[in-house]
Amino acid sequence: MTHSPSPADAGRPLRADAQRNRARILAAAEAVFAEKGPSASTEEVAERAGVAIGTVFRHFPTKKDLLTAIMKNLRQRLTDQADALTANGDPATALFTFFASLVEQAAATRTVVELLTRTGVEIRPDGPVRDLEQALHTLLSQAQRAGAVRPDITVAEVGALLTAACHGTLNGGWDEDLRHRTLSILFTGMRTPPDAASASAE
Repeated sequence: MTHSPSPADAGRPLRADAQRNRARILAAAEAVFAEKGPSASTEEVAERAGVAIGTVFRHFPTKKDLLTAIMKNLRQRLTDQADALTANGDPATALFTFFASLVEQAAATRTVVELLTRTGVEIRPDGPVRDLEQALHTLLSQAQRAGAVRPDITVAEVGALLTAACHGTLNGGWDEDLRHRTLSILFTGMRTPPDAASASAE
């Protein structure tokens, strides 16, 4: 069955109620795909969102459109979080908070990435890292000025570690416990050793 694109798809602004429906659909889709895996259906997304199946198709004519919108929405959330952390976060912890958030988002969207890959859309783990490199640079600089991260660590190294952790989560199927243990090891290596922090404070 072919579904015609909605006016919003043609670039016209959405009404407030349509914006709310779209947001509910995206939130429901993320949850359903995370819980059900690749077998999740558009009907289950509509039911979770509390909208008719036709409403889903008006916003997202194909499953690929829905999956692509989920990834776009994720990137916007990550950008917003990075902006908030650089502006108002605790300099000593903001970098670690953002690092962990990126890895958790990779875990949450693993099914979406897998399904998009099947349609020929390649999602590389280093994509979001490159897009947010400036934010990572700012967060790293703030953490180093606060004495929380070793001064010899560069943003390239942070990006490499983050890409590796996201890649492991996406392609290695790391469960929650393994993610937390791995991040704990990485963060310990990034942090300023206690004796060095004490010496700099004297």
